[in-house]
Amino acid sequence: MGQILAIDIGGTQIRAALFERGSLKPARVERTRTEASKPGVYDRLEALVASIWPEGGQVDAIGIASPGPLDPHTGVIIATPNIKEWRNFPLTGKLKARFGVPVVLDNDANLACLGEWQFGAGQGHQDVLYLTISTGIGGGVVSNGRLVQGYHGLAGELGHTTVWPDGPLCGCGKRGHIEAIASGTAIARYAREQIQDGGRPSSLASLATITSRDVSDAAAAGDLLAIETLARAGRYLGVAVANFLAAFDPSIVIFGGGASNSGPALFDPFHASLRENIFDPTYLTNLTFARAALGDDAGLLGAQTLAAMAVTQK
Repeated sequence: MGQILAIDIGGTQIRAALFERGSLKPARVERTRTEASKPGVYDRLEALVASIWPEGGQVDAIGIASPGPLDPHTGVIIATPNIKEWRNFPLTGKLKARFGVPVVLDNDANLACLGEWQFGAGQGHQDVLYLTISTGIGGGVVSNGRLVQGYHGLAGELGHTTVWPDGPLCGCGKRGHIEAIASGTAIARYAREQIQDGGRPSSLASLATITSRDVSDAAAAGDLLAIETLARAGRYLGVAVANFLAAFDPSIVIFGGGASNSGPALFDPFHASLRENIFDPTYLTNLTFARAALGDDAGLLGAQTLAAMAVTQK
C-alpha cells in the first residue's frame, strides 16, 4: 500500500497529513473560516491537500473526518453548523474528481472512535464505545471489529439520546438529550443559571464567564454548587451509558473531550448511576473504562483507518 492522505475538518481549523508505512507525518493546518474576501472553505481544503500531495508519490486514498450530519455512503455533507455553504455538499465527489483517487468520509466522532480502536485506548478490543464530552457530546461504536454507520449513515449520534424527556433544550432543538445536560457547555450553563437565577452561593460567582474547567476546579476545591453540578451531569451520563451498554454491549468504554477530565466529582456519580440503571449487571463484568489516548490526532488516525479499509476492500 502507498500513502493515505487524512483530513480532519473542525469548526475552527482543517488539519491534513500523510500516513506512510505506519507513521503519521506532521499535519498541516488551515483555518476553516476566514475573511469573506478569501477563498471559500472547499477551495482552501483543496489547496491544503495539494500542498501536501507527494511529488511523484502514490496516494492510494483520502479519508476525511468531518462534523455532520453527513452521509458516509454517498460522501455528501448534509449540513454542518460551522460551514453554512456546505448543505447537501458532495465533498468526496469533488475531491475524487480533482485528485483522481478514492475518497471516503465519516462523522468526526465516529472516526475518533475508529482511531482510538486502531491506535489508542481501544487496541485489543473488538467492541468499543467511544464518547467525547466537550462543547457537545459525540460518540462512535465499533461492533465486532466494524464501525457502526447505520442504514442512513447517521449511527453514533449518541449525544442526542433522550435521558429526560422534559429536560433542558438541546442545541438541536429537542429536549432532554444527554448533550443538553452533561456536555461541557451544559455543565457551565447549569452552574451559571443556578448563580444568576437561583441566587446560589458559589466561588464561581466572581467569574465573568464560567467554563466546565472552572466548575471542575471549583468542585476539587470543595465548592458545593460545583460538586452538585458535576454530580447531576454524572447521574444522567450514567443513565445514557446504561442504555448504550444494553444496545451495543462493548468490552471498553472510552471517554474523550475536555470535560471528561473532571475526575471523581463527575465519574463517581456516573458509576453509581450506571450500576443503578443498568439492565443487567452482566454488562459490567470485565468492562473496561479508559481515557482517550490520541488527543488531537484521533480524527486524522480514524480517517486514515477508514481510507485504508476502503483500499483493502476494493
